[in-house]
Amino acid sequence: MARAPKIDMAEVTRLTREGRLQEAMALLRGATRDAPAAPGSDRGRTGSAPDSDRDPTAEEDSAEHRRIPGMPEIPPALHGLLDRMKQGIGAHLPGQVARSPSQRKPAALPDGARFEEHLYADAAGTLVYKLYVPSGYRKQPLPLVVMLHGCNQSPDDFAAGTRMNSLAEQELFLVAYPAQSLSTSATKCWSWFNPEDQQRGRGEPALIAGITREIMRHFTVDPDRVYIAGLSAGAAAAAIMGATYPDLYAAIGMHSGLAYGAADDMASALAAMRQGGTPTTFADQRHHGPDGRVPLVPTIVFHGDSDITVNPVNADQVIAASPGATQLRETRIPGESAGGIRYTRRLYTDENGRAPLEQWILHGAGHAWSGGSPDGSYTEPRGPDASREMLRFFMQHARNAAT
Repeated sequence: MARAPKIDMAEVTRLTREGRLQEAMALLRGATRDAPAAPGSDRGRTGSAPDSDRDPTAEEDSAEHRRIPGMPEIPPALHGLLDRMKQGIGAHLPGQVARSPSQRKPAALPDGARFEEHLYADAAGTLVYKLYVPSGYRKQPLPLVVMLHGCNQSPDDFAAGTRMNSLAEQELFLVAYPAQSLSTSATKCWSWFNPEDQQRGRGEPALIAGITREIMRHFTVDPDRVYIAGLSAGAAAAAIMGATYPDLYAAIGMHSGLAYGAADDMASALAAMRQGGTPTTFADQRHHGPDGRVPLVPTIVFHGDSDITVNPVNADQVIAASPGATQLRETRIPGESAGGIRYTRRLYTDENGRAPLEQWILHGAGHAWSGGSPDGSYTEPRGPDASREMLRFFMQHARNAAT
């Protein structure tokens, strides 16, 4: 009987710390260092799973244990070890605050406000979501902001980190937080690179759109002021929603994410996170408007230029992939937050002086929500307030506003 190969755990740890997760997994499976690398192994990502885009092992770690062609299986006994390694390394990435959501007490709600949990189900599946209803809601038409969390986050955690509920209380709007199912992803990552989940009327886009429409049926929502935003995997999912449901969302906000169509399988996802995406077949499948053209959905992008989880070149690719972007005039505005984070704000304006595209590059910041609260995970409290800036951008872009 053949002996199991001895695993060099020191080398596994070193590779994981360097972001070479695929090579580390190969060693854990018993491969030798001089063995041929697995497909995509030279395009590995950092070892931080918590708020990064979809964990490359998530398909293998899922409760349903879905298999991916061409990807070797990870022995079940090693799942917990990989999770512990990734969690530990994630705590040391720049600009991140890693704290278990279970360690936080739920925030006290203002009198009259509600933070409710709901279950949505349709032919595409089921998703739990939470909805914040501000105390000032009196059935008057309000904007709706849909927030898509990052990996290993929850609606409560994401709400705490972004402070979006506090903004909703101040400015009067509804906030929805769909929660990725553990039965789909053990790390609660949105499936932004799966073909099934990049198409209108299918998979996760259908579920998120369904949640949005359900809220619009049960609450008085201004249909011209419905928006969607996300962090990392959630930002990539928000890009998908903007591309596939431009008739539903008036604008999108992306923090540390990737452009629509940046990947269509695991290998291309790893490559996109490491070095930027190459447009896939889905990049040409945006939903067309009544006039037959692909509409430009106003988009605001935040990205740290020291992000080692999702390469900041992806922020440029989001702008470049936006329909009509080449016809806009770029203006750069440097600045510095009160916390000392320098940034470059880029406005892309049309002939009418409107800026449907806006980008914030945060100098020295990592993979974390800028200006967020340390009460939530994966935030950079020193940065400019991404939540407030996204809300300001959204309110400038009602669907039927005059141009």
